[in-house]
Amino acid sequence: MSIEELLNPAGPPRRYVITGGPSAGKEAVLEVLHSRGIPATAGEPAREIYRKHRDRLGRHLQVGDRQAYSRDVLEAFVTEFCDHAHGLRFYNRGIPDGYGWDAFFGLGPYPELEHAARTYRYDAVFVLDPLDDFESADDLVWAKEREIRRVHELIVQGYYDAGYRPIFVPADDPGRRVDYILAQIPVPA
Repeated sequence: MSIEELLNPAGPPRRYVITGGPSAGKEAVLEVLHSRGIPATAGEPAREIYRKHRDRLGRHLQVGDRQAYSRDVLEAFVTEFCDHAHGLRFYNRGIPDGYGWDAFFGLGPYPELEHAARTYRYDAVFVLDPLDDFESADDLVWAKEREIRRVHELIVQGYYDAGYRPIFVPADDPGRRVDYILAQIPVPA
């Protein structure tokens, strides 16, 4: 099946996740997808929800704030999943990312996350290998290099725990990463 056939807006929904830890280059990959006319998440819903929580609290989230934040992110991911009814779409992170982030903050899986991970299934998950040049002007940069690696590992483990076999995308130029991803899209049965 060609990318043109997958892009058919009248076709069945095909859902693909782009994920990885901080510094993996998700934004750049999603920008290339957008520039090529391939439907993908605009922005990063989890980041916007984080900012709303931070603004409401007047400080960065602490461990005690993470449960409410995690549930809000889960709700946004489920809504985005359910709103997509036809054709191909790439998601900026997916529901099982919650396993990794919650584990990083010492939280265990909760029933709503478990239910959503079983119910709302993606066709494939692409994990971007971390880039070596973590630089960002973003106001959410907080992680040290070892924390970045740990979050990445926990996110990957979350997808394995949810029953996925992630496809790993090597660190490279964003355009070549997109070419690699498109070449790896599983052919629907």
